[in-house]
Parts: sequence; structure tokens; C-alpha cells
Amino acid sequence: MQRKVLLVDPEKCTGCRICEPVCSLAHGGACNPAEARIGVVNWYCEGISVPMVCQHCEKPPCAEVCPTNALKRNPETGAILIDPGLCMGCRMCLVVCPFGALSLKDGEEIPIKCDLCKGEAKCASFCPTGAIQYVSATQTNMSKRRAAADRISELLRRAV
Repeated sequence: MQRKVLLVDPEKCTGCRICEPVCSLAHGGACNPAEARIGVVNWYCEGISVPMVCQHCEKPPCAEVCPTNALKRNPETGAILIDPGLCMGCRMCLVVCPFGALSLKDGEEIPIKCDLCKGEAKCASFCPTGAIQYVSATQTNMSKRRAAADRISELLRRAV
């Protein structure tokens, strides 16, 4: 199975936040954005919205800091998962994540985070603008190359 990743394009995000209740419904059976594993950060004055979600890093700081090795990569989906049987609730993973992708549900000791919906990322499936896409890692690199080429092309047009 080719590894897939969540590709977030803030320029397409309208701040509708549909991803949050979809995520909480898929994982907890209730539409409660506070329990979602994705969160949209809005800068209302600037008109910018950015869906923030675990990036399932190649060298995940959350897994590296975990004293019980409770965070491990799922070999099939590539997701970094938390083993609740090993997690002691120290919350070091929350502290070191540069994306703020881990959180705690009210009254719970074990952090929650994106698990890529076991390989079927619901947030991407329901995103009405395509701001969140679940694509192959190769496709992600091509998208970034195209975007960089477009920016360079625009700069060259302006210079001429």
C-alpha cells in the first residue's frame, strides 16, 4: 500500500469547520468539535483559516519523547497511533508537538490525535472546498513543486 498523507491547502479553506464535527462524529459518535482530532485556526481579520492536524512526521517528536513508547507508526496507514495500554498520561507528547495536534478530552488521561480514520481520512472526504485532501505522498510532493513553480513564474512575470 502506498503511503498517503493529509495535504492541507489554507488558501482553499473557508473556515467552515465541517472537518471538526465530522471527525468527532467518526471517532466519538457525537458532533462535538471539542473532541475532534483536527482543529481549524482562524485569523478573522486577515480572512485566513488553517486546518491543523497531525502530520504523522517521519521522526515524530511525540513518539521520541514518550517514556513508555506508547506512540508508534501503523505500518499500513503510516499514522502515528497511541497505545492506551502503554500510555501513562504524562502528556509530554502534547508539549512537544509543533502542530498542537494532540489534545485531551474532558476527564480523560490519554491524549487523542488523528489516526487517519484507519486509512480513510473523513475530514478530507467531507471538505467541501478540497482544502484537506488525503493523497499519496508522491502527489503531495508534486503539488508542492507545482505551487513553487507557479510562484517563481509569477515573480519572473513581474520582473520582466
